[in-house]
Amino acid sequence: MSAPGENLKINADRLWDSLADMAKIGPGIAGGNNRQTLTDADAEGRALFQKWCEDAGCTMGLDQMGNMFARREGEDPDALPVYVGSHLDTQPTGGKYDGVLGVLGGLEIIRTLNDLGIRTKHPIVVTNFTNEEGTRYAPAMLSSGVFAGIHTQDWAYGRVDAEGKSFGDELQRIGWRGEEEVGARKMKAFFELHIEQGPILEIEGKAIGVVTHGQGLSWTQVTVTGRDSHTGSTPMPMRYDAGLGMARILEQVNAIALSHAPHAVGAAGHIDVYPNSRNVIPGKVVFTVDFRSPDLAVIEDMEARLRVEGQRIADEMGLEVAFEKVGGFDPVAFDESCVAAVRSAAERLGYSHMDLISGAGHDACWINRVAPTAMIMCPCVGGLSHNEAEEISREWAQAGADVLMHAVVETAQVVG
Repeated sequence: MSAPGENLKINADRLWDSLADMAKIGPGIAGGNNRQTLTDADAEGRALFQKWCEDAGCTMGLDQMGNMFARREGEDPDALPVYVGSHLDTQPTGGKYDGVLGVLGGLEIIRTLNDLGIRTKHPIVVTNFTNEEGTRYAPAMLSSGVFAGIHTQDWAYGRVDAEGKSFGDELQRIGWRGEEEVGARKMKAFFELHIEQGPILEIEGKAIGVVTHGQGLSWTQVTVTGRDSHTGSTPMPMRYDAGLGMARILEQVNAIALSHAPHAVGAAGHIDVYPNSRNVIPGKVVFTVDFRSPDLAVIEDMEARLRVEGQRIADEMGLEVAFEKVGGFDPVAFDESCVAAVRSAAERLGYSHMDLISGAGHDACWINRVAPTAMIMCPCVGGLSHNEAEEISREWAQAGADVLMHAVVETAQVVG
């Protein structure tokens, strides 16, 4: 297939303005966004996205998980569509670009092709996946997971938020439950543009991350049990301190991850201490260890060593310890031909680039199970994300969207 010319570029001002307009919906308290999934703000953002898509001549599809599909027709109605997109929902204290850049970058492709009168053989479909963040309804990437057959729809509908409201009921309430069967669509390919959510591209001075793999993830919930006792009157040799046991286990978590440098990582982000009183030695601690690596064998090694070292520490301290795997997914290797399309697009356009492994989960990681998939990343300031201070530059957004457009259009095949 012929590649687009290097003069084919998106309208950067229009994309930047669209990002700013979407950010007005569900504003945060510190310059970012709180547009959590299936809230009224989510519904308002969806409506604006649909209006923009229809103004660009697209037809909107909607499935039973609320996934949105804006279709620009191709010259061959029987040709499999090329999909592009990400998500519009945010964290409670989220930024203006996480996910949104990928959706509106896809829309900008349609607008630019319309401006230039360019037609493609394959249809192009811009997608907004529901509940990628997983902050209101766990797990993350919920609807793309149903699409890819990872989760059942009934199970997803039964997820509840902190107030006991179910996903299925809230999807119906905001008016964005479609009738289309989830996962019925077949894709020629799927491309997702996303901010890096890490510091590597900025540090290396590269405009584009060509994402070759996605890290696998393992969540193990660890429960350490000792004995509550007074912090002032319990002699040091007579303590069964679950908090100290956790601290020693977490030292091992750090050492285990460092032993697989540079790509493996590990930490505990969720910790509950009981009774959590200033003058009581903790009698129980529950925490979740998050291990990630692009190599499944490394993840399995880290899991096994956590259990061995955790048990050793507990035995030495007279504590009890229990381990439960509560989540995870295997590493992802993205499609070589799609990755090559991204890399050649960056080279053709003259943008500096490097191969990158995604440290976070994305909808593309699940869609990769059912269609050839690749991701493009652009830098973000200081690697900061899931924070209202998240920031990118107009130039970074343009570079990412330009590469996205070239990869999508090359795959969709220009006609004429």
